Formats: sequence, structure tokens, C-alpha cells
Amino acid sequence: MSLVPEFELGLWNAWIFILPFIIFHIFGSKILGKREHEEGSSATKKAKTAGNLYFPIMLLSYAYSIFLPLKLDTVWFVAGLLFYLSVIFFLIIGLLSLATTTANELVTRGVYGISRNPLYFGEVLASISISIACLSWVFLLVAIAKFLLIHYYVVGAEELFLIEKYGDTYREYMNRTPRWIGIPKSKKNDNMLPA
Repeated sequence: MSLVPEFELGLWNAWIFILPFIIFHIFGSKILGKREHEEGSSATKKAKTAGNLYFPIMLLSYAYSIFLPLKLDTVWFVAGLLFYLSVIFFLIIGLLSLATTTANELVTRGVYGISRNPLYFGEVLASISISIACLSWVFLLVAIAKFLLIHYYVVGAEELFLIEKYGDTYREYMNRTPRWIGIPKSKKNDNMLPA
């Protein structure tokens, strides 16, 4: 891994890893369209503000992926590819859970049974897997930036909205399902939502 980011146009670059995400964003937006948040919600406004920060990071990482070569003949590429494929499988299960749940029903099946935010978590893990496959500290920083924005701005706002919409049903879901996979619920209330 070099301190100077690699910048080389080529066929075997990280853009190959980005293609499924472009498809996920298109497919996911169709699914989420039926589950659209109410416009007047203060929680939704906060999430939109975070989205205004998140979207440029995502676009810049996608653009950079065009110039970031994969390390094809290294063990890092194999490790990153295997990790990436497992993340893609995980995200597909998450999208299928969303697609097969009616618009007014809380999604708790599939990967939503082990994490309240599996699609966000999967997107962060995908950036980490690209970082590994390309030996790129830039994509590792992208993963960290995505996680921080999601954790401190988006998730809290969405949880406030879901509490407004589903009430005690969502609170019970919060009590039995951790926010992130692999991060156990703390004894103190991890459901304390950021302001």
C-alpha cells in the first residue's frame, strides 16, 4: 500500500466492484420509493442533510474507482474479492427482505433480524472489501467516512422516524436487534438516539 493514491485508467480497475452498487441504488430506490418517509418529519430533514454529505462521497469514490487498479496477482485481491462477494450476497438478501415486505409493515426478516441497518452496514463493508482488493487507503477512508455519516446522522434520524411511525413495535425491534452486526447491544441503552 502506497501513501500516494494510485491513479491509472484500466479495464481491471475497482469500477468492476462498483457496478453492482449502481444496480443496487437503482433497484433499491424503486423498493424504497414505496416506503418513502413523510416529508414533514424533522427526522427526515436531518437524514436529507446527511444525504447531502454522503452523496458526494459516494460519487467521488465511484469516480475514483475508474482509476484504481485491482491487485490481481496478490492474496489481497483474493481476500478482498471473497469478502466483497459475501457482502453482495448479504445485500441481495437485504433488498429481497425489503421487496417482499408490504409498504406499511416493519421489515424484520432476513438480515434485518440480525441488524437494524444491514444495507448501510453492507455498503460500508463493501468499501472495506474494495480497499483490501486494491490495497487502497483512500477506499478505507471512504468506508470510515460513510460509517461515521451513517452512524451519527442518518441512522438516528431514521430511527426517530420509525419510532414515530411504528411506535412500540419498533421499540421492541430495537431492544432485540443490534444496530450493527458484530457490535453487541451495550448494557446501557444503545438505542439512545443522537440529537
